Amino acid sequence: MRVVDLSDPPPVDPRITSGVLIAVGEPSCAEGRFWRENSTFALVDHPSDDRRTIFVSSAREVVEELRERCRRWPQASAVCDDVLRSVDPTAPARSGIITESLGYSTLQAGPEFARWLAGRQPAEVPAAIEPVVCERDGGALRVRLNRPERHNAFSDDMRAALLDFLTVAVLDDSVDCLVIGGNGPSFCSGGDLGTFGRFVDPVSAHLARVQDSPALLLDQLTRRLGRNCRAEIHGQILGSGLEMAAFCGWISCRSDAQLGLPELALGLIPGAGGTVSLTRRIGRWRTAYLVLSGHTIDAATALSWGLVDEITP
Repeated sequence: MRVVDLSDPPPVDPRITSGVLIAVGEPSCAEGRFWRENSTFALVDHPSDDRRTIFVSSAREVVEELRERCRRWPQASAVCDDVLRSVDPTAPARSGIITESLGYSTLQAGPEFARWLAGRQPAEVPAAIEPVVCERDGGALRVRLNRPERHNAFSDDMRAALLDFLTVAVLDDSVDCLVIGGNGPSFCSGGDLGTFGRFVDPVSAHLARVQDSPALLLDQLTRRLGRNCRAEIHGQILGSGLEMAAFCGWISCRSDAQLGLPELALGLIPGAGGTVSLTRRIGRWRTAYLVLSGHTIDAATALSWGLVDEITP
């Protein structure tokens, strides 16, 4: 990880702008335009609508925290930066999801994820009778994740059930509204940690991830339904839960929400489409901040960034 000041002149060597590059300082200077665009993100000391910047109370403290995280997970940090710089948020979602999945599978075969697996306590994934429930009212389909005792941690059986319901919505033209939510205290706390590490090999994992992608179905539904493809989120919205919700055309967020991307601590990057869906909403810079810092944001920040569309009580 490298740190530059926003007042530094643009470099002669273009290689300087590759890799994790954090800019700090006063963003209003002329040189700041170059670094805001080409850095991984910029830390600034006052709120800004510029999606390339993140307001923090102490840039020095955040930089040191980021240094430590990049030292601990250098490969995942570098792959995160590479993938986010490679994804075109204006392109079809499939190309970005393929890029993301190839990076994710590479990291699954690497030492940082292996270290996390070796240190993980033995994990079980209790089977759920109905991991996803669905109701239909005329043309409206309401889908709810249903593992409330585990904050709707995303499991293999939940993925399979969600894919079935989303496929119905895609194929049935009479469905004119889809609402996805979660039962219990949280919308979705991310992937169930007990499911990690079950892949046979990275290639098989990549092919399965792309072929059985709820994200691609949600993207397809949003293109057809617009704001009538909605997510209603609350509590913990982490990892895959946030990544999938961000594909919806409209996100209602309760004021108790905490949103984040914790995958770096596993030696991984987002793997459920988040490098596409969040980048479309908040840009690659703030997406990178969520991944590299591991910080969560509250509902008010998510609204100001454009990550959600409204806050509900």
